[in-house]
Formats: sequence, C-alpha cells, structure tokens
Amino acid sequence: MLSMRSSQRGLNIVEIMISLVVLGVLIGLGAPGFAEWLQNQQIRAAAEATLNGLQVARGEAVRRNTPVRFQLVSDLTSTCVLASDSVTAPVSVSWVVSLADPTGACDAVTDSGQPVPPPGRILQKRTSAEGSPGALATSVFVPSPPVPPAPQAASTVTFAALGNVVANADGTPSINKIDVTNLNVSPSAMRPLRIIINSGGSTRMCDPAFAPPEPRGCPAFP
Repeated sequence: MLSMRSSQRGLNIVEIMISLVVLGVLIGLGAPGFAEWLQNQQIRAAAEATLNGLQVARGEAVRRNTPVRFQLVSDLTSTCVLASDSVTAPVSVSWVVSLADPTGACDAVTDSGQPVPPPGRILQKRTSAEGSPGALATSVFVPSPPVPPAPQAASTVTFAALGNVVANADGTPSINKIDVTNLNVSPSAMRPLRIIINSGGSTRMCDPAFAPPEPRGCPAFP
C-alpha cells in the first residue's frame, strides 16, 4: 500500500528577504549602543591595566628594597617622553615601570633581573594599543588642601622600599589622580574611571559618576 508523504514547506525568497530586512533594521538600531559599549570597555581595560602597573611598581619597590617609578609616556619607542605636559591635555595610556628614568629608551628590553646598562632598567611596560587605543589618561597632582595652581600636571609616581610614595628624582609632582576617558564616546554615554594614589602608596579605581557610600563611588578629592 502506497503511503502519501506530507509536503514540507520551506521559506520562499520573499520571506527570506523580509527576514533579512528586519534583521538589518534591528542591527542598525543596536549598533550605536554596541559601539559605545565597546569604547567604554576600552576605558575599563586601560584603567585596570594602569592600576595593575601601579601595583607592580609598588610591589617591585618592596621586593627589591629600592625606589621604583611608574611613568606615563608618550609611546614605547626610542623617542618616548613624559606623557603629560598639560593638565587639560589627555594622553594615550602607555606606561613604563622602571628603576630609572626610561625617557628616550622605552623600547629597551624588559629587565629579567640581570644587571642591565642604563638607561631605564625597565621592569614592565604597556602600550595603549593593547586593547585600548581610544582610551586617554589625564594624570595630575592635586595638593591637599587645593591651592593655586591646582591641579598640577604629573607623569610620574615613585614608590619607596616600604611601598609609600616618595618624591620623584627629577623633582616633578607625583601623580595622585588619573582620570581615564575616551573621546570616541559622547559625554552623555561615556563611563570614565578614576585611579587614586594616596601618599601611603595604596591605589584604588573608582567611578566618578558615583559618590560614597556607593562602593564604586569616588570620594571627594583630594
């Protein structure tokens, strides 16, 4: 006895085209928000990497029993310079942890623990191109209490053998606040982050959009 096979109906070309149009509209509506999310993720990646660099510098100072500096630099080439020359000019988030001033030698090989001729003795470094090309940092020293001119441009912080912050060898102000932003995001959608370094050497990342007692909030600074 012959059995009748039920017909199977798939999508025709019109239904496929309608589905693609609807999908395109949904993607178009969601794309701006997704792009903003990606740029804000660059802010977080840069802030977390910077916080890690500060913690490495402090830890190495204690471990080696010698001052170690964290320095924001223009780039990691043989022509690198201190990154911040103006309070109002954010710079790329590239940094170097070193035993001496690495200016002009940020392309040197990272120190493996063996004696290395000057300059630099670079212990660790990071370029802003590593996952956060759009992120920018504004690093400053804010005196407490604030007195004119405040805040002051700052590019370096030096940790002593006890983990506390000491004066920089070149006499420049020590970083005690770093604001990480991204100009590729509109101000209303941007989620900047702040890193605070106190005189005892401890570091903290917070969200300036919130205030205590919110755990993520930034305290009044200084």
